[in-house]
Amino acid sequence: MPFRQRGSMLGSILGIFICGAGGGLAAWAAVTALGLDGVLGAILAVVIGMIVATALWAAGTSLLRVLGWVR
Repeated sequence: MPFRQRGSMLGSILGIFICGAGGGLAAWAAVTALGLDGVLGAILAVVIGMIVATALWAAGTSLLRVLGWVR
């Protein structure tokens, strides 16, 4: 595998971990603030976590493109 592709893959994996952690923390904070638990809390946490993680991924990739770090 060429070096450029390997770096791209490692960058994507790092981005997935960062965005997933951000989404998970946001979901945990929201569910805790609302005082929810059980199945309803878990479902709400999944929805919030995925929305936040997706928004972070989109914002991050847009920022990297604006800065010219990726094409």
